[in-house]
Amino acid sequence: MIKTCSKILLIFVLVSFLFACNPTKRVAADIFLLTKAEVLVDSKKVTKEEVLNLMLQKPNNTFIFGYPLKLEMYNLAKVNADSSYQAWLLKKPERYDRLSKLLSEKQVARLGQAFFVSGLSNILKENGEPPVILDTLKTIKSTDKFETYYFDHGYLDAVSSFKIDSVAPKKATITYSVTKGNPYFVDSITYKPSSFIIDSLYQLTKNQMVIGTGKQYNLSDFANERTRLTTFFRNHGVYKFQENYINYNIYRNDDSDKLNVDLIIDQYSKKSGDSLVKEPFDIYKISQVNVFTDNAGKKEYSADSISYNNINIYSSAKLNFKPKAITDAIFINPGNVYSDYRRSITTQSLSNLKIFNYPRIEYIEDVSDSTKNALISNIYLVPLKKYTFNAGFDLMHSNIQDFGILGTAGLTIRNVFKGAEILEISGKANIGSSRELANPDDVFFNLSEFGGDVKLTFPKILMPFKTTGFIPKTMFPTTQISAGVSRQRNIGLDKESFTGILSYSWFPKRYNNIRIDLLNIQYINNLNPYNYFLVYRSTYRRLNSIAERYTAEIDPSYLNENGTLEEQRGTIDFMNSVLNNSIPVSPEDRTVVRSISERYDRLTENNLIVASNITYQKSTRKNLTDYNFWSLRTKFESAGALLSLLDRDKSKTNQNDNSTIFNVAYAEYVKGEVEFIRNWQLSSKKVLATRFFAGLAIPYGNSSSIPFIRSYYAGGTNDNRAWLAYSLGPGSSGGVNDFNEANMKLAFSLEYRFNISGNLNGAIFTDIGNIWNVFDEVKNPKYKFQNLSSLKELAVGTGFGARYDFNFFIFRLDIGFKTYNPAYEYERRWLRDYNFSKAVINIGINYPF
Repeated sequence: MIKTCSKILLIFVLVSFLFACNPTKRVAADIFLLTKAEVLVDSKKVTKEEVLNLMLQKPNNTFIFGYPLKLEMYNLAKVNADSSYQAWLLKKPERYDRLSKLLSEKQVARLGQAFFVSGLSNILKENGEPPVILDTLKTIKSTDKFETYYFDHGYLDAVSSFKIDSVAPKKATITYSVTKGNPYFVDSITYKPSSFIIDSLYQLTKNQMVIGTGKQYNLSDFANERTRLTTFFRNHGVYKFQENYINYNIYRNDDSDKLNVDLIIDQYSKKSGDSLVKEPFDIYKISQVNVFTDNAGKKEYSADSISYNNINIYSSAKLNFKPKAITDAIFINPGNVYSDYRRSITTQSLSNLKIFNYPRIEYIEDVSDSTKNALISNIYLVPLKKYTFNAGFDLMHSNIQDFGILGTAGLTIRNVFKGAEILEISGKANIGSSRELANPDDVFFNLSEFGGDVKLTFPKILMPFKTTGFIPKTMFPTTQISAGVSRQRNIGLDKESFTGILSYSWFPKRYNNIRIDLLNIQYINNLNPYNYFLVYRSTYRRLNSIAERYTAEIDPSYLNENGTLEEQRGTIDFMNSVLNNSIPVSPEDRTVVRSISERYDRLTENNLIVASNITYQKSTRKNLTDYNFWSLRTKFESAGALLSLLDRDKSKTNQNDNSTIFNVAYAEYVKGEVEFIRNWQLSSKKVLATRFFAGLAIPYGNSSSIPFIRSYYAGGTNDNRAWLAYSLGPGSSGGVNDFNEANMKLAFSLEYRFNISGNLNGAIFTDIGNIWNVFDEVKNPKYKFQNLSSLKELAVGTGFGARYDFNFFIFRLDIGFKTYNPAYEYERRWLRDYNFSKAVINIGINYPF
C-alpha cells in the first residue's frame, strides 16, 4: 500500500511540474514564441533535414513527447541572478552590515557569483535554450533560401511563400510553401578547347563526366565536374592548372525545359608587367628530387649526401638512414610528369614510416632546364627522436584482486637497423592482495603478475621472394615480428604463457586492409590447477551442495574441518569418485558433476596453439566525424595443421590419447567470423547504428573442444549489455558457471543515438545474441545449438545510456535490462527480470561498436 501511494505521489508531482511549466515565461506580450515550423513542397510535408536546415529559425528542441526540456531549463534560471542578489542585499541595510561583519566587504560582493546565488542559473542557461522568437525578416530570408535550393537542384521556376498563424497567446507557427515547377534537363554540352594539351587530356576523360545530356540540372554536378577535371589535369602533369580556369555558360533552349551547356576551359594567365597575358598550359616533368633528412634545406650546408635511384639525399651530419628505406617511400621520381596523387601518396608513405614528423614537399621551377617546364621536388624531413620512453602506474580492483598496483614501462627505438624499422619493448608488473585466496603466511601482497613484449616492425614484406608484383609499395606493406611472455602467481590458476606472431599487413585500397598472421603461436601452462575451486567459487558451491546430500558415502578425507569439500584436493577426489561410481548419486546429480568435471578439465588444461589466420577489413568511413558509413570485417583461422604434419608418427600421447608436443596436446581447429557495422546519420545529431556478428570454431583431429582463449563469450560492455561479461549462455543453460563460453556466437545490436545537451548525448539500444556449443564434446542439450529452433534462445537486452564527449574520447554509461531471458522456461522468458534491481550498469570508453 505504501509503495502504491509513493508511486501515485511521484506521478502527481511529475504531472504537476509539467503543467506548471510555462514556455512563454520569457516572451514579451507583443512578440511570439515560435512553436512549430514546417515546410510543404508541392503541398507535401518535407522531413528531409537538408531542406529543413534552410530555415533560419526553428522551434526550440524537444526531448520526449514533444516536451521543450532545454527551453524550460532556460526559463527556470533567473534572468540576472547577480543583480537580484544586489537588490536583495540593499533592500535592508542591516543585511549588508551583518554579512560584512561575518565575512568581509570583498567576500559579500563576491557572493553574487557564488553557485547558490547565480551558479545554478548560469548552468541552466548554458545547457538550456532561450526562447525562439518569431522574426519575420529571417522568415523572408528563409523563403529565398528555399528558392535557391530548388533552383540549384534543377527547378529553375521554384517559388516559395510563408504563412504565420497565431495559435495561442504569445505563440505562433510558420508554414513555408514551395512550388517547384517543372525540372530542367541538360540537353547538350559543348566543349570549347583552349589548347592542344588540355584538349587531348579532356578527350581521355570525357566519358567519365559527372554532368551529361538527359540528366536533370544540379549545380553540385557542375562543381563536382570542375573538381574532377582539375584533379585529372593536375595528375597528368598540368602543374599550373586550378579550378577557376573551368567555367560554364548555361542557357535555356528556347522556351522549353532544356538547357544548353558550354564548357569553357581558359588558358593559363600570368602577369606580365601591368597586364595579364594568356598562354597554353604545359605539362611539367620532374627533373630532380632532393630529400633533406634533417630539414637543413640547403645543399651547401650538407655534410653527407648520396644519390640513390636518381634521388638526391642530403644530411647536415652523417646520414643515419639506408637510402633504400627512404626512396622506397617516395613515389616522385625524375622523369615522371607532375602529379598531385604522387605528392599525396609520398606524404602518406613517409608518415607511415613513423620515424619522421609530417613531411613537407615543395616544387620549384627548374630554371636551368631548357624546356622551361621542369620542376625540382624538395622533400623536407624532420626525424623523430630515436628513443621514446613511457611509463605508467595504476591502482586496480577486480573480482579476484581486492587491491592491486600495476606498473608499465615501454621503450620505442626508431630506425633500429637504419632501414626505418621500429622496435618496441614493453613490460608490466602487477602485485595485489586477495582475501579469497589461500594465504598461509598472511602476506598482504599475495598476488603477482609479470610480463614483457617485444615487437619489431619493418616497412616492407619480408619474404624469400619478391612480393612487389602483387603487393606494391603503394599498398604500404609492413611486417611485424612479436613475442611476449608473462607469468602469474596466485592469480587464478597461476599461469605461464608465451606468444609469438609473424604477421604481414597492407592496404589494397585506401579504406581496405588485409592482415595475414603466417604464424600465431600461443603456449599456456597452468601451474596450479588445484586452485580451480578457490577461484571459481560459484562452481565450488554447486559441487559442494551436491556433496552435502551424500555425506554418509563420502570419504572424510574429502572434507575440511567445517564439513564441506576441501577446495583443492577434496573437490577433485569427490568428482572422480562420482564419475567412477564409487559414490552412488542420482542421475541428475551425476550429470551436473560430469559437466563440472568437463569444465575443470577444459580450464585447467595446458594449451599449445600454432595457427595461421587472415583478416580482411573494408570500411567506407572517411574520418571520425563521418557517421554515415558501413564496415565489414572477416577472419578465417586454422590451427594445428603444421604441428600435425610435423608429428607424423603421433607416438607421444596423453591420458586422453591426444598427440602431444613438449608434453602438451596441441590444438586443431578451424574458425571463421564475420562482423558488419552500418550507421545511418538521420540528422546532424541523430544516428542509427547497427552491428551484426557471427562466429564459429570447429575442433577436429587432435581436439574435441576449442581452447578457452579462442572461444566466445556473451554479455558485457560491448556486447549484450543486459548481462555481465561471461554470464550469458551457453544456450538456455542460464550462465551457471563463473565464466561461460562456447564455440559458436551470434550477436546483433541496434542503437539510436541522439543529443541531449551540449556534449551530453543519449542512446536507446537493443542487444540480441547468445553463444552455443556445436561440433564439440559438450553433450548437455541446454548448451548446444541443435537446429534453427535454437534461435529461440537468442537473449534480448534493452536499455538506455548516456555518453559525454570529451573530444579526445567518449565516456559511456549504459543501463541494460533483461528483456527476453532464454534461461527461463519458454512461457516465462519475456520481461521476468525487467526492473532496476536486476539491471546491469556498464561503464565504457567510446561507442560499443
